[in-house]
Amino acid sequence: MGKRKTWSIKEELLTKSREAMLSAVQIFNNPNIHFKSETYIVLSTISWTYLLHAYFRDKGIEYRYHTVKNGRKRYDRTKRKAYKFYELERCLNCDESPVESIVAANLRFLIGLRHEIEHQMTNKIDEYLSARFQACCLNYNDAIKSLFDTKYGIDKHLSFSLQFSSIKDEHAAQLRQFTDLPQNISAYINAFDDGLTEQEFNDSRFAYRVLYVPKIVNKKGQADKVIEFLKADSPAAQHINKEYVVIKDRELKKHLPTQICKSMQAKGFTKFKMYQHTQLWQSLNAKGVGKGFGVQVENMWYWYEKWVEVVEMHCNENKERYI
Repeated sequence: MGKRKTWSIKEELLTKSREAMLSAVQIFNNPNIHFKSETYIVLSTISWTYLLHAYFRDKGIEYRYHTVKNGRKRYDRTKRKAYKFYELERCLNCDESPVESIVAANLRFLIGLRHEIEHQMTNKIDEYLSARFQACCLNYNDAIKSLFDTKYGIDKHLSFSLQFSSIKDEHAAQLRQFTDLPQNISAYINAFDDGLTEQEFNDSRFAYRVLYVPKIVNKKGQADKVIEFLKADSPAAQHINKEYVVIKDRELKKHLPTQICKSMQAKGFTKFKMYQHTQLWQSLNAKGVGKGFGVQVENMWYWYEKWVEVVEMHCNENKERYI
């Protein structure tokens, strides 16, 4: 009887988990809904929470808040005497969590973002963060199939959704600089990204970025194939990345001045310090409008990779001054 009850609760958790994620995706793909990102974050968080509750229950791992007194567990309860189960972040922090670190990083980003949007209305975050939402959904599909069974996968219920829009150069610049986002949101994104390595930031499990380019076909019968998927490390994908001028990421990696100085010093330019960095950007008016070298968020200036390349070139050209 106990086993049957455990099985039924696990199945119910999985069912609700899948419904929550499917609802999140369907709402995000609905062109008539404008509060889509915020809704997606809430529903996907619930979905992952129920998934991990089902996993813990299946493995016999305790996932209720409790204290141990005199060798006995005392469970924390709500005002209505219901058990307090672990929230998603606590599930991820458990030693028994089956979630890979980079997948957990994606979820922690969404959790932190949810905390920010609880306190202030947001707008236009769909364009900025859709790659991270996409990764969350794909990671979920992989997780539920690997932890339980392929029959639980949600991929068979989803269709590929395309949203076409014209992007001009000035629009692209705005996307890179988070100019439309509330300051608390843009500051949160920058701070979170600064804590990631380049490898983590570019991992498709953290942010799943897809590039579309016009495809020229020479054979009849191929022209109707709108989408073709390529492996990221395939020769064709490498060619596309090198030959096409495109917006690869809307969330550019950002660097603080101290990070840039330490990076240059690690490359052997030990005399390149904050004073020299300040002199350099001032002489080039690198913070000028239209330069595209960085962005100011609240009272902090962040430099893009484009500026780091300029700094390294400068150091190489003036080795005698910095080595």
